[in-house]
Amino acid sequence: MIDVLVVDDDFMVARIHRGFVERIDGFRVIGTASTGEQAIAAVDEHRPDLVLLDLYLPDMFGLDVVARIRAAQHDCDVLVISAAREAEAVRRAVRYGAVNYLLKPFGFDELRNRLKQYAARRTAPRTEVVSDQADVDRVLSRSGSPATAPALPRGLSSETAELVERALRTHDGTLSASECADRVGISRVSARRYLEHFSGTGRVEVSLRYGAAGRPERRYSWLT
Repeated sequence: MIDVLVVDDDFMVARIHRGFVERIDGFRVIGTASTGEQAIAAVDEHRPDLVLLDLYLPDMFGLDVVARIRAAQHDCDVLVISAAREAEAVRRAVRYGAVNYLLKPFGFDELRNRLKQYAARRTAPRTEVVSDQADVDRVLSRSGSPATAPALPRGLSSETAELVERALRTHDGTLSASECADRVGISRVSARRYLEHFSGTGRVEVSLRYGAAGRPERRYSWLT
């Protein structure tokens, strides 16, 4: 069970987010806070595994809360949930180790997808031994730590890779190679090459969808 602290200055929003979390198997809310000081005190008291953190708090900016709890040696993870759309806020959140950044307003499915991805990374085997740089990149991706993107294989362009990445990042749920190709405007074969490259570097999760007959369909979702 993953213990979650919900931090939001709007008590109605906090109630909605709490309800969302409590509908997801494997997660439970162990407290809420409406200010930065309350959040810091709640982390110290309850020791949550994950903090759903709004950035616009009445007494301090949310990322200053992260700095305070890190200084106090708390190792809980942080998922930012905010209306802050400034690119610098996103970059700072990454530097502070946020496992994800979810823009308000969002629906239940959007939060569920990100929490399920977080749970998958959290429960991944901790005893793996890395054998090469690709393994290192996969471990860093699962941990939520930023890593330098591996070089693209011959025949793949950085511009198209960015378009494929954006298609995955902005889509709630999974995409097939055909669906990704339609969104980006490339062939299905080309989309599949980019998707498999991202999968091989640990930035994309692959799942299988089984139909009535034939081979299962490969579905892709961005992990970080």
